[in-house]
Amino acid sequence: MSETLVSPPARETAPARFPNLSQFKVLVSEPLSDTGIEVLAKAGLPADVKTDLSREALLAEIGNYDALIVRSATKVDRELLTAGRKLRVVGRAGVGLDNVDLKAATERGVLVVNAPSGNVVSAAEHSVALLLAMLRKIGEAQVSLKAGEWKRTKFVGIELMGKTVGLVGLGQVGARVAARLKPWQVTLLAYDPYASAAKAAEVGAELVSLDDVLTRSDIVSLHTPSTPETAGLINAERIAKMKDGAFLVNCARGTLIDDAALVAALDSGKLGGAALDVFTVEPPKDFTLMKHPRITCTPHLGASTVEAQDRVAVETVEMLVEALSGSPFVPAVNLPFPPGGDAHSALPWMRLAERVGEFAGQVAQGAPSQVAVSLTGVPEGAQKACFVSALKGLLSSSLGAESVNLVNAATLAKQQGFSVIETIVAREGGFANTIEVSVTTATGVRSAAGTLFGDRVGRMVAVDGLPLEFNPEGTCLVITNQDVPGVVGRIGTLLGTRGVNISDFALARSGQRKAAAVIRIDTPSGAARDLVDAVSKLEGIESVSLVVL
Repeated sequence: MSETLVSPPARETAPARFPNLSQFKVLVSEPLSDTGIEVLAKAGLPADVKTDLSREALLAEIGNYDALIVRSATKVDRELLTAGRKLRVVGRAGVGLDNVDLKAATERGVLVVNAPSGNVVSAAEHSVALLLAMLRKIGEAQVSLKAGEWKRTKFVGIELMGKTVGLVGLGQVGARVAARLKPWQVTLLAYDPYASAAKAAEVGAELVSLDDVLTRSDIVSLHTPSTPETAGLINAERIAKMKDGAFLVNCARGTLIDDAALVAALDSGKLGGAALDVFTVEPPKDFTLMKHPRITCTPHLGASTVEAQDRVAVETVEMLVEALSGSPFVPAVNLPFPPGGDAHSALPWMRLAERVGEFAGQVAQGAPSQVAVSLTGVPEGAQKACFVSALKGLLSSSLGAESVNLVNAATLAKQQGFSVIETIVAREGGFANTIEVSVTTATGVRSAAGTLFGDRVGRMVAVDGLPLEFNPEGTCLVITNQDVPGVVGRIGTLLGTRGVNISDFALARSGQRKAAAVIRIDTPSGAARDLVDAVSKLEGIESVSLVVL
């Protein structure tokens, strides 16, 4: 398996790439490598490094900052997120997110970024190192030798070659552990409900069930995240299925193992030993487990290499800078669509979806009970982003643009109490692509649709099902009227006598003596509000809405 991780110093963040970020303040509450601090400086982001703040002091200060960078010790819980009234981004310099309340962050619209690949090599190497140290009793032998003893026969170990190693989890770390163990001439088994047999075969492992891993392996190594489903994964019942004298390695998360069951298995000899880098409580309050004679342990050092610390710092900081710069495709863990998309191709679609949603939200009267977003001809990679962008636009018209973003749009929709229907529609004539948003309120259904020409130029093409083409920007009067002579003239005369310049005028007829118009005017939105009442009093006018995009 090839690896493409590069040395962090070779990656630079050019200040010219980003807008002026000096308006934002970043708090670094835990030690961060100098390389990461340099990236912040090059981007022009003021950063305060305060690694000795108490919980009370952090709560008092966080309200002054737009971004927070932590590692694993700072608890970014609901209380802290609420105190951080200006927070836009939380950066976790590492892989796990056990110390970050993702639900609370999402509800508050705070982007959460981490470094999912920065320490995978170091974690994999440490897993193998601990495994070998356990089999060869290296830790005990060193302690004895440094005490002035020479007891070679006391520390007879076990060879790795020829053994069966079972990996629970075949993600970035588990796959790298497999690749490193393969040359040792071991038999590799793997359990991962999200991995394919092809992926396992690529690293020389056989994909099997969890029971098979436990019953067939001489050594079981854990590489799965901490979730409610994996808590206590290795308990008394599962340990009983393991071979007598088998070994257990855990460099993933301490919550994966039932500590009491592990100690009982070590005491009885059911397990020959365990190698642990992680623990249920860190730092531990009780070191009884670590002092067990059959445990080889280290204090969570899986990511503690110079290279890994640089990588996670640079990776986290670069994403934080991108987020504060307004990039819509930051690979954040709490964005509701997959990261890693092509921002250059997806961004025009997202902008159009947001404008359509914004237009529909403003033209509708009253609180929505249902919002339907349908896409036709939108590239698959941009579809989820478009659904969320449409909601963002719709909600921004009622909640304010500063209150809604791509992180919290779906959550806010639920809080507002309306249902959301997302539909992909096959093309049946008409435009090659459309994004349509329909809003149902107590007064009826209003809708708007837009299309993208040449993958760049977004245009509105329909309002309430009527073909109305116009540029979705500026101040617009949206009018429904009787399809009778003189209505358009009266509207034009009124606007002219008031000195209102028309920059775009789109008309449509329904064929049922009904008509509609969208008039884009050069008048500021504040002054235009007086026009709504004046136009609504004209003969033949049925409704008038003001839309500001």
